[in-house]
Amino acid sequence: MLLFRSEEHVRDWCQLRGLPEGGLLRLDQLWGLARAWYADDRRESDWRRMTTGEARALLNGLGLQGPFWELG
Repeated sequence: MLLFRSEEHVRDWCQLRGLPEGGLLRLDQLWGLARAWYADDRRESDWRRMTTGEARALLNGLGLQGPFWELG
């Protein structure tokens, strides 16, 4: 993960290195994703992995949409 000050900075950085832009998210989106993704205690006996549909809904709810954020 790399942190940048602006989307323009991301574009310049990628262009300078000949790399495509990946998924971009704001810090509030990152925090929301981390809180939701790791909210459940995986040590609990009733823990289960999030379904693809649940993960897709989480990403969409955070505004993380587009080809980079698509799940199989």
